[in-house]
Amino acid sequence: MAKEEGTKLIAQNRRARHDYTIEDQYEAGIALSGTEVKSLREGRASLAEAYVSIDRSGEVWLEGANIPEYLNGTWNNHAPKRKRKLLLHAKQIEKLSRQIEAKGYTIVPLSLYFKDGRVKAGIALARGKHEYDKRQSLREEQDKREAQRAMRYKNLHN
Repeated sequence: MAKEEGTKLIAQNRRARHDYTIEDQYEAGIALSGTEVKSLREGRASLAEAYVSIDRSGEVWLEGANIPEYLNGTWNNHAPKRKRKLLLHAKQIEKLSRQIEAKGYTIVPLSLYFKDGRVKAGIALARGKHEYDKRQSLREEQDKREAQRAMRYKNLHN
């Protein structure tokens, strides 16, 4: 079998960019079972309620991510919402654990994707936004869209 190349997005947590200000991003590997990988190859996953935690022993876990059972799986199928271990370097884990002790910081999963045939998770150190910050960012996005639309209209009619 030929080795896969490039990246292919499986799932994205769009809510994270709306609810949090992203400070720093990391790429982590995930320890998965075979049926989980097969389910991900079908593009079936959700990061809607997912979060990342670091336990006392210094291990990083992805919790609440939903990878549905593999449809053609047998009795040894995986549990859809089980904890999954994230694989990071020790220095990265130490840095993250120091930073989340600071007030207002958390670690959020941004995406799941295949990179050269291996499943990776994009995680980020983030700070929660206040309600007025969310409204401000929505307003800025809307203004940017309207400006793009006006530019496109002007360029078509010249």
